[in-house]
Amino acid sequence: MTPDQYCKQKLKDSKTNFALPFLFLSKPKKRALIALYAFCREVDDIADHCQEYEVGLTKLNWWLTEINNLYQDHPQHPVTKALYPAIKQFDLNQNYFIEIIDGMKMDLDFNRYEDFKQLQLYTYRAASVVGILSAQIFGFHNKKTLDYAHNLGIALQLTNIIRDVGEDIRRNRIYIPLNDLKSYQIDEIELKQCTRNTQLIKLMQYQIDRAKDFYAKAFTLLPKEDRFKQLPGLMMGNIYFDLLLRIEEGDLANILNERTQLTPFRKIWVIVLTFINKYN
Repeated sequence: MTPDQYCKQKLKDSKTNFALPFLFLSKPKKRALIALYAFCREVDDIADHCQEYEVGLTKLNWWLTEINNLYQDHPQHPVTKALYPAIKQFDLNQNYFIEIIDGMKMDLDFNRYEDFKQLQLYTYRAASVVGILSAQIFGFHNKKTLDYAHNLGIALQLTNIIRDVGEDIRRNRIYIPLNDLKSYQIDEIELKQCTRNTQLIKLMQYQIDRAKDFYAKAFTLLPKEDRFKQLPGLMMGNIYFDLLLRIEEGDLANILNERTQLTPFRKIWVIVLTFINKYN
């Protein structure tokens, strides 16, 4: 199996939404994005599945060493071998890969976040940095496009947090800031018991509104001259924004017991609409 084949298998196994917009990319850009996604999957799986802290930390530190190998022209892992042409072709900064690993270390260190400031650092490392790297691969003329990618990454991660809130609680993880829980007079016991109440609806609506604000900021920041180049990322953003709206339209009181998903047809429809409106 070649490095590129290894990364493609990672993408296939994940059944991610990210595969759809890749269809609109040139072969070199598609190869680079798939390698970037495979890297994110490798380190995210460590944070998600390692039961022992020291084991997880050792594995993530190995990836720090491997990223250093990559930028010293001797990658060892199939993913970094696949990334090697991309870092030169698209001028991808080494520090961004280190930030992603640091984000996964936060998942080892924390299963609660005191406030949104702390959570925002996590969302930057886990998602915004990936968005910025993706934007560089897509191509851009205006540096404001990187600000768009930064904010869109936060919006996507907040949507994931909202969608997965019940699943995360069952894994003893709470990504909703604890001071938000306190503001809406909800304690962890109620969350773990999946209690239905009006305060939960208000809490989740507040999280949704916060995510909407980041989508609005991102879409406003995207310069018109870069819209076409950034179309794959914009498609992904619109898919997740549509998912957020579907969550909002659902039963927020029961959000801890259900996981909202879009049908494949709905995702394709959102992609088509994004493509049709690309010149707006």
